[in-house]
Amino acid sequence: MKTGGKRDLIYLLWALVATGVLVSCASIGNPSGGPRDEDPPIFVKGNPAPGALNVKKQKVELEFDELVNVKDAFSKVVVSPVSKSVPRVSSQGRKVIVQFTDTLVPNTTYTIDFADAIEDNNENNKLQGFTYSFSTGDVLDTLQISGMVLSADALEPQQGMLVGVYSNLADSAFSTLPFERVTKTDDRGRFSVQGLAPGEYRIFALADVDNDYKRANPEEAMAFYDVTLSPTSERVNAVDTVFNLLTGEVDTVLNRERTRFLPNDILLRSFESDYKSQFLQKYERVDSTRLQFIFNAPSDVLPKIEPVNIEGYKDWWVLERSAKNDTLTYWITPPGLVAVDSLRIATTYLRTDSAQNLTEATDTLRFYTQRPKAVKKKEKKKKNEEETDTLPPVIPPLGLRMVTSSTQEVYMPLLMEFDTPITRLDTAAFHLDMKVDTVWTPITSGWKPERSDTLNPRLFRISYPWEYATEYRLMIDTLAATGIYGLHTNPTEHKFKTKSEEDYCALTFNITNFTDTVPAFVELVNGSDAVVRREPVVNGSVTFRYLAPGKYYARIFEDNNGNGIYDTGDYTEGRQPDVAYYYPKLINLKKNWEKSESWNVFETAVDMMKPEAIKKNKPAADKRNRNKKNEKNNEEEEDEDYFDPTRNPFDPNDKGRRRSY
Repeated sequence: MKTGGKRDLIYLLWALVATGVLVSCASIGNPSGGPRDEDPPIFVKGNPAPGALNVKKQKVELEFDELVNVKDAFSKVVVSPVSKSVPRVSSQGRKVIVQFTDTLVPNTTYTIDFADAIEDNNENNKLQGFTYSFSTGDVLDTLQISGMVLSADALEPQQGMLVGVYSNLADSAFSTLPFERVTKTDDRGRFSVQGLAPGEYRIFALADVDNDYKRANPEEAMAFYDVTLSPTSERVNAVDTVFNLLTGEVDTVLNRERTRFLPNDILLRSFESDYKSQFLQKYERVDSTRLQFIFNAPSDVLPKIEPVNIEGYKDWWVLERSAKNDTLTYWITPPGLVAVDSLRIATTYLRTDSAQNLTEATDTLRFYTQRPKAVKKKEKKKKNEEETDTLPPVIPPLGLRMVTSSTQEVYMPLLMEFDTPITRLDTAAFHLDMKVDTVWTPITSGWKPERSDTLNPRLFRISYPWEYATEYRLMIDTLAATGIYGLHTNPTEHKFKTKSEEDYCALTFNITNFTDTVPAFVELVNGSDAVVRREPVVNGSVTFRYLAPGKYYARIFEDNNGNGIYDTGDYTEGRQPDVAYYYPKLINLKKNWEKSESWNVFETAVDMMKPEAIKKNKPAADKRNRNKKNEKNNEEEEDEDYFDPTRNPFDPNDKGRRRSY
């Protein structure tokens, strides 16, 4: 027993040693790796050094504390001043290399804006907002202009837009000359144009589709500032706090001077102009009865169309069109033309030429009716049968559909649409009844069927002050309407019911701190930022009635021309787009509610107004404040207030920096 127990003890000791060896080997073979690296690369030195003067060499080398990559250099890296040939940007180990291919301009400050293109090799941590400057002369220009670009109609941050300045103050500079100094907006729409000399400038933002650093293409989205800017700087006291990580309390308060560059609160509202190149985008014969033309842009002038291969037809079409005249459908009325499989139509219309001018053009277009072979065989068989059959052919009725469903909104007209345009409508053949208790009671006055608008000749409506929670019946007699091809309607009955008053809700905004000298309107939008309803502001108040229960957001527009809709800007006319501001909260409406909200328009900073839930352009995960090493580096080396993309220059509570926007 003793011998066996000793032997067992020896085996146990060997097992423990073996386990320890295995654990040790496992630790060596599979290290834990420590915490994940979340710090971006740190700039160590440059050749030439940052801020160097009288630089002649064409090559710049920037060294970092770890292996780096440059991602999307062509789209992200911007060099000022703009050169004819784009500098080559690459990475080699810990270095980023910029090779200029054009001769450097004498006595000029060069600024290379990397945005967030530089990242470490392992974890792809991005170095945000890194810029590097040098001068080919005796002076390094250091002034800056900072701000933000938001879309005018939706307050969306505009990422990747060029923002540039001109010392040439002529209006034509923007469309004829490249920017003198340039940068790009970040994922929050923020920008900082750096390396500016003292002087007066005009500033613009541009979605530079053709990469020419100017707005030669009038279809490019843009923004412009109404007044010229003169950048300056000032020394200000900056308070820094050092926190004790153990106690979580402030350990040290540092008070030191920094340089602040002004202006730092420029808001540029981007817009797309109404301009579009005009051309015939598509044309087709939808079926034997319809020709359709689709143009690229709206037009106030309709094309002239005339058959070429068949003569003798006048007033041969009925037009159905879109509100902007960019989609036109011509209904062919003569049976002889409907029966022709191939039509050649001389079409005269306006087209944009190479000089961007509208000129009249005439093309002869061919329209074909596509008849399937099976249909042709069936028609031939039918023709043979008709030769021996004495029964008359069945004439189909004129089709009619109710656009409105079985549930009718009390504030909307009843809509109906015929299959074709009509030539005759007998209003006496339409009968409207309402159910009182259980009895259908005729409504003999206060309504009649009429054309809904001048655009669609097939659409008709019946307007009536519908009562809540009431059943109605529309009855249409035989031959009530005749279409352009001689077809008549069959008897039709349509029953519908209106919603009860409790099914609706209402919302009122009482608006304060807003202009009362310019007309305004408010738009209710849904969770997709799509417009649900629009109403004008009257005496500082706006009410939306007959709303369906649900979640809503709102925005208000300064309606400069009082036409009740959003109007975009026009740089050639010096006209800014209508200005939008968002209500910063979600509005949740329930059945039978009447809700009132107070809206102090400027209580929230303009870049913070739009609720995050409906923002489409949201910034990437923010790692700007994670780099403790860079914070220490900045404390030691920086005494200037470089552009901080996390700062909010539009804070209405910061009266010292706020501008009128």
